[in-house]
Amino acid sequence: MTHTLSRQLRGTLMFSLLGLGALAHAGPVDTAAMLAAESDGAQWLSYDRTWSQQRFSPLQQINTETVANLGLAWSIDLDNTRGLEATPLYHDGVLYTSLSWSRVMAVDADSGEILWTYDPQVNKAKGRHACCDAVNRGVALWQGKVYVGTLDGRLVALDAKTGKPLWTQQTTDNSKPYTITAAPRVLKDMVLIGNGGAEFGVRGYFSAYDAATGELRWRFYTVPADPDNGPQASPALTEALKTWSDDTDWSIGGGGTAWDSMAYDPDLDLLYVGTGNGSPWNREIRSPGGGDNLYLSSILALRPETGELVWHYQTTPGDSWDFTATQQLTLAELELDGKPRQVIMQAPKNGFFYVLDRATGELLSAEKFGKVTWAERIDMATGRPVEVAGARYEDGKPWVQWPGPFGAHNWHSMSYSPLTGLVYLPYQEVPATYINEGGDYTRINGYNTGSGLENKELPPAYSAGALIAWDPVKQSAAWRVERPTHWNGGTLVTAGNLVFQGTVAGQLEAYSADQGTALWQFPTQTGVVAAPMTYQHKGEQYIALMAGWGGAAALFGGEAIAATGVRNVSRLLVFKLGAKQQLPALAEPEPVAREPQPVVAASSEVAAGGELYAQYCAICHGAGTVGGGVIPDLRYSSDAVRGAWEAIVLHGAFQGKGMAAFGDSLTSEQANQIKLYVMQREYESWMASMEQAEE
Repeated sequence: MTHTLSRQLRGTLMFSLLGLGALAHAGPVDTAAMLAAESDGAQWLSYDRTWSQQRFSPLQQINTETVANLGLAWSIDLDNTRGLEATPLYHDGVLYTSLSWSRVMAVDADSGEILWTYDPQVNKAKGRHACCDAVNRGVALWQGKVYVGTLDGRLVALDAKTGKPLWTQQTTDNSKPYTITAAPRVLKDMVLIGNGGAEFGVRGYFSAYDAATGELRWRFYTVPADPDNGPQASPALTEALKTWSDDTDWSIGGGGTAWDSMAYDPDLDLLYVGTGNGSPWNREIRSPGGGDNLYLSSILALRPETGELVWHYQTTPGDSWDFTATQQLTLAELELDGKPRQVIMQAPKNGFFYVLDRATGELLSAEKFGKVTWAERIDMATGRPVEVAGARYEDGKPWVQWPGPFGAHNWHSMSYSPLTGLVYLPYQEVPATYINEGGDYTRINGYNTGSGLENKELPPAYSAGALIAWDPVKQSAAWRVERPTHWNGGTLVTAGNLVFQGTVAGQLEAYSADQGTALWQFPTQTGVVAAPMTYQHKGEQYIALMAGWGGAAALFGGEAIAATGVRNVSRLLVFKLGAKQQLPALAEPEPVAREPQPVVAASSEVAAGGELYAQYCAICHGAGTVGGGVIPDLRYSSDAVRGAWEAIVLHGAFQGKGMAAFGDSLTSEQANQIKLYVMQREYESWMASMEQAEE
């Protein structure tokens, strides 16, 4: 059966009286439940299933022998035109998940009927401050409440039975370009949430709130405050200040936003948080003269009751490449040198796989898990990368390197199996060209990098991906499945010796976890970026997936992504053994009837439009105007849209659709220059297609 969710999510809050009964017996999620989940795979109670963030399920009803009989049990068509990145949670018969614009829904696991929905009514102009689509990675559960972070910086607690808001906290200063896209985490009766917005010029931090009342417990800033305003708030920040230049312009925020990963060790009582890149990316602008710039691109271990820093490890000192350490933090026990070690593992953007002692932060090993040209190796004596000469692009010449800001691994979830001892990693091989903007840098009310990257299309030949089974003890790949391009979905591994992953090409696939043998696939009709999850309901094991294309590659992937033909078809897909439901056939997209004409304007006007597009438009509409299958591709905007261009771009005529007004940043002349550039790109693309058709 296929259900449709259309106007249901447009109101602030709506209920389904039919479904309330299914929620009546839901028990609480608490510390005991989270600890029990380590061995009991029936429930999926947190974004990564458990506090250890392994994304391993002990369920094995679906296994290498039975997976061939896996089929679609039911699905829900979603009123969602932006990317889907959430992992659904399952507790006592109900699935809880989030959609774009921070919307939430609860679904009856028996019937697939929607029980309730909640829309926080985010002002869609806030999408201007979202670096990589108006996405949301999921919700948290605790003591009968559902928690969601909203794009405009709110943390909202909902009643798990009804979806009714119980309390709301504004966690950010909404006059500044902060956003939230991450799933909250809950432990020790506290809700933890970070934020994003480093490229837009904010100072990163993460906070702990009382789960029952929403009261702020503590806050940890990831970069120091301006020392001219007095002493730092903690000894950790006093030490961090020593790693920043005396010439730092503190008005640009510094960055270091904690926009995704958190893990928790209840035995050590340590909270682990990954932090992000600097603001702007280029250290030569951010901190002239150098410095490690703590706590950017770092793994932090803290006391969860107080937020006190216990240890830190910086994966990329003085980051100049957008090499965040916000990627998944996974706790495990490994046998190293003949001894069991309690470790924390991470594969951050920079391309090195790190294994640390999670009690002390001691670096145990670090090796390249893909193509890395910015550094030769990690010096085990110092824990620092041995950088390649010229990698910091200070001389103003273009510098090409692997990886680029997409990262060798981004936010897409990896998983770890204690049975095979392998980590299942969504790898991507994507280069970038960096240029030091130096004296030409001017901060704008928008995306700031200082690295000359804003409007560079990615040639298809330079984009590749893979599913890698990584041995963290040997620090080498056990097996590998090649992908034609990057930005494939996160992974799930189970005790049934199976690894599941969705792909850009629109497939959900299963492989044997030990050997990497392809065993099963299902056509999702859309590119997949989210990770699947699994749960047991009434004695049967299910696989669930939020399928819908979006995120950074959809915006910046250029023709490399557009060539795959993917588009966003947002659905919740649920599978079980023996099921045989089918997805409805997709309607073909309407062809573009207009025959583009050469732009009659001075080349300088078109070039100026290209520069302005890169600064203000590419972040949503794609590099070089290539839309990537999510947000409208401006090359094919209608004549009516072009006729109302100034009203849309400057005055917010489409603000309700997520198109912010840019009258505070652009003049009428500049808006027209952008239109000329878009029209020229349409003509160039059309000519290229005509030439290709003649070959």
